[in-house]
Amino acid sequence: MKVNCPTCSKDVEWNESSEFRPFCSDRCRLIDLGQWANEEHAIPGRSAEEELLSEQLKDLKDDHFH
Repeated sequence: MKVNCPTCSKDVEWNESSEFRPFCSDRCRLIDLGQWANEEHAIPGRSAEEELLSEQLKDLKDDHFH
């Protein structure tokens, strides 16, 4: 099976001999890692801080109304 490299879109054979799969090379893998580190990529949803604040507010409400 072939997939496209997420960085450069080059065809990559998806098998055990493809050392950097799904990337075509270590260079493309490191470019992608750098983009995550620079927050150029993100998983949709609330941040960890928003989740924590939401839980704390919920706990405060529960304590206040019980």
